Amino acid sequence: IILTENNATILDKDNRPIERSVFYVEWDTEAAEKGGYEHFMLKEIMEQPEAFKKTLTGRIQDNKVKFSELEFSQQLVQSWKKVYIIACGTAYHSGLIGKPLIEEFLHVPVEVEVASEFRYREPLVDSNTLAIFISQSGETADTLAAMREAKSRGAATLAITNVVGSSIARAADYTIYLWAGPEIAVASTKAYTTMLIAQYLLSIYLAQVKGTILEDKAERILNALLELPNKTQEILEQKEKYLNLAEGIRNSENLFFIGRGYDYNVAQEGALKLKEISYIHAEAYAAGELKHGTLALVTKETPVIAIALQNKTYEKTLSNIKEVTARDAYVIGVANEGDTEILKTVNNAIYIPKIENIVSPVLAIIPLQLLAYYAAVVRGCNVDQPRNLAKSVTVE
Repeated sequence: IILTENNATILDKDNRPIERSVFYVEWDTEAAEKGGYEHFMLKEIMEQPEAFKKTLTGRIQDNKVKFSELEFSQQLVQSWKKVYIIACGTAYHSGLIGKPLIEEFLHVPVEVEVASEFRYREPLVDSNTLAIFISQSGETADTLAAMREAKSRGAATLAITNVVGSSIARAADYTIYLWAGPEIAVASTKAYTTMLIAQYLLSIYLAQVKGTILEDKAERILNALLELPNKTQEILEQKEKYLNLAEGIRNSENLFFIGRGYDYNVAQEGALKLKEISYIHAEAYAAGELKHGTLALVTKETPVIAIALQNKTYEKTLSNIKEVTARDAYVIGVANEGDTEILKTVNNAIYIPKIENIVSPVLAIIPLQLLAYYAAVVRGCNVDQPRNLAKSVTVE
């Protein structure tokens, strides 16, 4: 690379100029400052309604998903017989929710892989595979290495990232940008939720191109996505109550999250948020697995956060909550607005606004982000820069 006062030239190994497209990133210095908040993490949690609008803008038109970045033909989408979602950490957790969405809408099997594991086995990847790589920074070393492996096996590659012109964006065949704005805190919040929204949009887009989703179903979900900014704002306006909940767990050293289906996937991200910034040992379990071992660890000193939002598994989850309350655990339930039944089985309840059930994960994680944030604050932890962690993991 040759830099001059007014120009930059990129040369290959034979000193021949390489043409590169110019990207304009519309971030200003104000977006990278705390803006009056005590921590970047709280600022970024509070920015989510606006981030959602930016992720959605221009991508829903006449009940159809439109990506300016993608123009897939029906023939191309039909050629993909399998989908991989590959990522690390929080991005991996977002992919766990993307998996059932794509399977339900597109009718193809989906595997979700931790990037650092993917290339050390023999994945069944070929030219009939779509491999989706998710990374906030677009520089995650393990994810980049996994992309190279998938490409070498003939897969089509699609990146979901927040950083324009990042390494993953440049290397992928196709790219979807989150447009969430800069995320400074190590613990990801708005990038995670916009990753979810991007995957809702992508799964519907692929299904609409392929013709495997009913129009009224797509319309219901797309309308729900458009409701997310306002409904998220409703949750954020009550953020102070999470300080009281955090006081209740500040002295805990172990905590469990439980849920079923999408709720379990949210529980996994909730546990990660809590452990990485408050240093409380938190683990997520599929609620139905409690009796297969984890129940032995549940005591009155072990708080449990139980997510019970999915209609199809609600009664089963309530039964699992009763299993932990019978062991004297302090239980915080996460439920849909208006659910009074759950109050019979929990010590405290967090309610999220009513929304199309399949979209509830986007709202469900917001209270858990706030709880993790305030738990870290009351425990005196470094919220934005937790020990031993970095924002972008650029080494393998």
